Amino acid sequence: MIKTRICELIGIDYPIFQGGMAWVSTGELVAAVSESGGLGIIGSGQAPADWLREEIRKVKAITNKPYGVNVMLMSPFVDEVMQVILEERVPVITTGAGNPGKYVPKLKEVGTKVIPVVASVALARRLEKAGVDALIAEGMESGGHIGEIGTLPLVPQVVDAVRIPVIAAGGIVDGRGLVAALALGAEGVQMGTRFMCAEECTISQLIKDRILKAKDRSTVITGRSTGHPVRCLDNRFTREMDQHEREGMLAAELEKLGIGKLRLAMVDGDIENGSIMAGQVAGAVRCIEPAAQIIQDIMQSAEQEYKRLSARFGDRRA
Repeated sequence: MIKTRICELIGIDYPIFQGGMAWVSTGELVAAVSESGGLGIIGSGQAPADWLREEIRKVKAITNKPYGVNVMLMSPFVDEVMQVILEERVPVITTGAGNPGKYVPKLKEVGTKVIPVVASVALARRLEKAGVDALIAEGMESGGHIGEIGTLPLVPQVVDAVRIPVIAAGGIVDGRGLVAALALGAEGVQMGTRFMCAEECTISQLIKDRILKAKDRSTVITGRSTGHPVRCLDNRFTREMDQHEREGMLAAELEKLGIGKLRLAMVDGDIENGSIMAGQVAGAVRCIEPAAQIIQDIMQSAEQEYKRLSARFGDRRA
């Protein structure tokens, strides 16, 4: 069995995080992942605090295993969301779109582990100094808001720059990705796109079907001119955004066009006019299955890959 520092730090069986995706990672999916030995993470996005409290209590009603909440630090409700996290004594938070430093002391007081997402070595170093417990180094292969560095070059540079555990994210879909991440020095992986096709994920079936039909080149990046690039599956919405960018539309106007489009896809199932945030691994997702089966498949294939590599190197040494 593969065990790492991140398993010990959080109290999970397997070094697998399910990404905290807005409108995707609701209590049903999170509870299923955590109950199966991984870390399920609620995607709070820009939702109000009352919504988050309800999702947290869904999780608590199903499992007593560790779970997390992803906090988008640019949310207009971030302070209220953090208060709910403190009151509910959430075991783990992951953060994005900012520096959570000012919240770290109070979170530590209630025992919450703070694990920010980073896309650069510089931010990783700053956050380690701020007292966070671990980091998620996320490459640009991932879905949703992305940085400019790929997973393969980013992860080992972050690992070398800090002493705290690092989780690899972006472009990981199976046990081979887990073994590769461990080889880069990471102590776990975070995956989003594959968990979108978990049976317990409540997004529209139309979106799941769209992911299953995806190919290796089905994702595109929009919003580069705004400074906040996003990876999505190609559709009418992304093509219209690309056209507006090439015509020089102002960043503020482009951002307005994106408001509500994620919900339109994930909840309403509009596969053409919504924003289907998904990673480059969408083309490798083959079926809809229970979260527990996803986790078992990852761990079993990781063990098999490790044995295959051990045998190969053993033969070479002989």
